[in-house]
Amino acid sequence: MSGFSVEWLTLREDYDMRARNPVVLGAVISLMKLKRAVRLVDLACGTGSTLRSLSPQLPARQHWDLVDNDPRLLNAACAPNFASDVGRNAVQLDLNSDLETVLKYPSDLITTSALLDLVSEAWLERFARHVAAHATPVYAALTYDGRVEFSPVDPTDAVIVETVNAHQRTDKGFGPALGPLAAAAAINKFESLGYSIVQAKSDWLIRTADRSIQIELLNGWAGAAREMQSLPGREIDGWLTRRLRAVDQCASTMRVGHVDFFATPSTTR
Repeated sequence: MSGFSVEWLTLREDYDMRARNPVVLGAVISLMKLKRAVRLVDLACGTGSTLRSLSPQLPARQHWDLVDNDPRLLNAACAPNFASDVGRNAVQLDLNSDLETVLKYPSDLITTSALLDLVSEAWLERFARHVAAHATPVYAALTYDGRVEFSPVDPTDAVIVETVNAHQRTDKGFGPALGPLAAAAAINKFESLGYSIVQAKSDWLIRTADRSIQIELLNGWAGAAREMQSLPGREIDGWLTRRLRAVDQCASTMRVGHVDFFATPSTTR
C-alpha cells in the first residue's frame, strides 16, 4: 500500500472531521448505542482520525483494533490521550496480503476512512465477502469520488482533474485501484450481499484561508499529472502557477468530492 506521512494526515484531519456526513455518522452511532460495550476494527487507521471522530459518541466501554502497515502511524494512533475505558490495540500488517487475518478479529463494527479508492475490485470483493460471512456492519468514510471544483475556474482544471482521476486508477499497492469508482462499487457489492446502505456526500470544503492544504493538493495533483505523461509539462506547470497565484491572493476555494456510507446486514452480531 502507498504510504502517507504523519504530516499529511494531520493536515487533512480537520477537513475530514468537518466533511464526515452527519446522517451517515448518526446511523452508525444509533446502532452502536444499543450496545453496552463495543469492539471495532479500524482498517488503514492512519494516525487515528476515525477513532477520534467516532469514539466520543459511542458507549463508554470500547475496544479498537487499529490496523495499519506503518508503525509510525500506529504509534501516533495509540498515543496516550484517551480515557482508560477506550482500549486500543495496534495491529501492524499488510491489508493486501493479510486481509483475512484481521477480518477474523471479532467486532461489532468495521471502520475505514479514505481507503476504498486505493483498493482494487478484487480486493473489494475479498473484503465484502469476508465481512458478510460474519454479518458485520461497515462504516466507510471519505472515499474520493472524482469530483473536484475550483473557484476561480481555470481552463485547464477539467483536463487536470481527468488526468488525476486516471492516476487514481493506477496500482496503490492492492492492484489496479478503483479510484473514483470505489464508493459506488462498494455500495453495489454490499447491497448484492444483502446489506442495507445509508450513504451521502462528505465533500471537503476548502476556503480561501486554507492555504496549506490547497498548496499540498495542487502540488500533488500536478505531480500525478506529470506521472501520467498525458499532458505537456508546460501545460501542467502553467496550470499550477496560475492556481498557486490564486491561493497566494486569497482568491482560491475548492470542493473535493467524497462519499460516506454505512452498510448493515439483515442480522448483526
